[in-house]
Amino acid sequence: MEMLSRPRRLRTNEAIRGLSRETRISKDSLIYPMFVREGKGIKEEIPSLYGQYHYSPDTICQGVEELVSCGVNKIMLFGIPEHKDELGSSAWQQDGVVQTAIREIKKNFPQVYCITDVCMCEYTSHGHCGVLCECTTVDNDKTLELLEKTALSHVRAGADMVAPSDMMDGRVLAIRKALDREGFTHIPIMAYSAKYASAFYGPFRDAAGSAPSFGDRRSYQMDIHNSKEAMKEIDGDIAEGADIVMVKPALSYLDIISKASQRIQLPLAAYSVSGEYAMIEAAAKADLIDRERIIGEVAVSIFRAGANILITYHAKDIAKLIDEGKIG
Repeated sequence: MEMLSRPRRLRTNEAIRGLSRETRISKDSLIYPMFVREGKGIKEEIPSLYGQYHYSPDTICQGVEELVSCGVNKIMLFGIPEHKDELGSSAWQQDGVVQTAIREIKKNFPQVYCITDVCMCEYTSHGHCGVLCECTTVDNDKTLELLEKTALSHVRAGADMVAPSDMMDGRVLAIRKALDREGFTHIPIMAYSAKYASAFYGPFRDAAGSAPSFGDRRSYQMDIHNSKEAMKEIDGDIAEGADIVMVKPALSYLDIISKASQRIQLPLAAYSVSGEYAMIEAAAKADLIDRERIIGEVAVSIFRAGANILITYHAKDIAKLIDEGKIG
């Protein structure tokens, strides 16, 4: 019996590798997180996030200009107010830090697509993502009203998209109804759908001043052991009207990204979070890794798993790698 010949491995050179590449990355798929702090004249490096900065509304355009020069035109804004209280009332003020920053960005860079994080943790005195009950747990339904007000204030200021990250049940539907009532039917919602109670958020909480003053967020963020629950959360947000769904963090949850990408028809975002960024930067500073290659390999792995959109502090580095033909 004649033996079947072994399949031949594709003979490759640079041209063939480019033609046959299965996973492709575009600058259009990158979103860069930025931190804006209440005050004036602020541009300060964040100690826990080497190479990332706190800006004030009057300096935020310096960072935006640098990003645009790299060919990336989408940002996600996180606000850090001076005043914090139990309700997080600074979150929805017309002259709040995010609202003021959006107006400044749109005045100088109208082409930049502004996405805003909608959550209470940066604004509450206790650091949790919503209103507290007397028993010191988060009151889901009372929090929804505040999320609606916050999302509306961002959109009135000029935000192009809102991204609720609080993980309250029903928040996508509540925000969708609030936006539609005000005539903002064209504003999309990117839901933090599968947001895990992860240890990878540490540097962000330092940067945003949003660490909870007691307890943790495991009562409303997802158990790291669960994957079926993630699909349930994603399905729920889609049913409520989400336009984009997200998995967060990214690198330790590539299996969730992969399952979600095979399940849904909507765009899928992945957030490569602060802890992932900080580990790469720390290893690079210790001369333990090839920084550029690691950044490229991590980004490719996330898209290869099935993400369509990547939120990453390495957006400028990835854009440079694309320009140099090292990934893409």
